[in-house]
Amino acid sequence: MDKVELRTYVYIDSLQPQLAEYIAGVSQGFPPVPGNAALWVEVAPGMAIHQYTDIALKATQVHLAQQVVERAFGSMILHHRTSSDVIEAGHAVLRNLNANVNDRQRCEITWQEIIRGMTSDHTMLVNRSDRRGNMMIPGDSMFILETEPAGYIVYAANQAEKAANINLVDVKAVGAYGRLTISGREADVEEAAAAAIAAVQNPAGT
Repeated sequence: MDKVELRTYVYIDSLQPQLAEYIAGVSQGFPPVPGNAALWVEVAPGMAIHQYTDIALKATQVHLAQQVVERAFGSMILHHRTSSDVIEAGHAVLRNLNANVNDRQRCEITWQEIIRGMTSDHTMLVNRSDRRGNMMIPGDSMFILETEPAGYIVYAANQAEKAANINLVDVKAVGAYGRLTISGREADVEEAAAAAIAAVQNPAGT
């Protein structure tokens, strides 16, 4: 078997309300609630995620919100109301990988853009596409962010929601690239965009 690669490892101290509800809506596992601590882990190859999910769940009382197993990449998001449980579960994974947080793959921003004063035709198309978050309103501004690896986009979404009064439209955090879409008033979107970019440039570990 090839060596397992740690692609994403990011700690969230407090899930924001929209992101917590988004994760609950798309996952098939144990849904989180706002305020829970969370950890997103992504590895390659994908099948290896089963091993690290098992290690994390046996290490502490964390809950598994989501596990995605693809051929190339596998990911999981763990959460618990007690941050120490989440942190220790992550440390158990790192120990088994014989790695530390600095061994995770560096996040690269592959696209970022703010579109201001969205037209009704454009917002209608975004709202009808495959999204699970809030609706976009004509006249809103939209920020879109794409990252590699994908998992860092969850941290970007959480920090964006912390920073400003925005709507979380879409959070795609699996596959080769992650994509975040937010909308709101222009000033709020600008502030949230800055927070999201800063987050992926210096993601939190444990």
